[in-house]
Amino acid sequence: MNKIEQGKQTAIVSYLTIIGAVIAIFMNQEENRSEFASFHIRQALGIFLTFFLLGYPIGYFDNWMVSASFWVFIFILWIYGFINCLNDQMKIVPFLGEFYQKIFKSF
Repeated sequence: MNKIEQGKQTAIVSYLTIIGAVIAIFMNQEENRSEFASFHIRQALGIFLTFFLLGYPIGYFDNWMVSASFWVFIFILWIYGFINCLNDQMKIVPFLGEFYQKIFKSF
């Protein structure tokens, strides 16, 4: 079994919800650590935390265009990351992917 296939299930779980990302962190422990899974855990966790941290203040704008733009932005990041995971690719998500890799490097 190659390295990508070994961590693919964990990587997919990380994109399901914020809880899935936390579960994937525990699934990707030291003895079974996969770099592919770690990469996608960092990307998914970053997307979910961006959603929660920016979603709250954006909700105060009371403007559907601002809210809809935010939802579309997060959804596109999520789809991009998830499709790359399914295609066995380790491409960073646009705009914030490098930041996610640096800030969550311990996962």
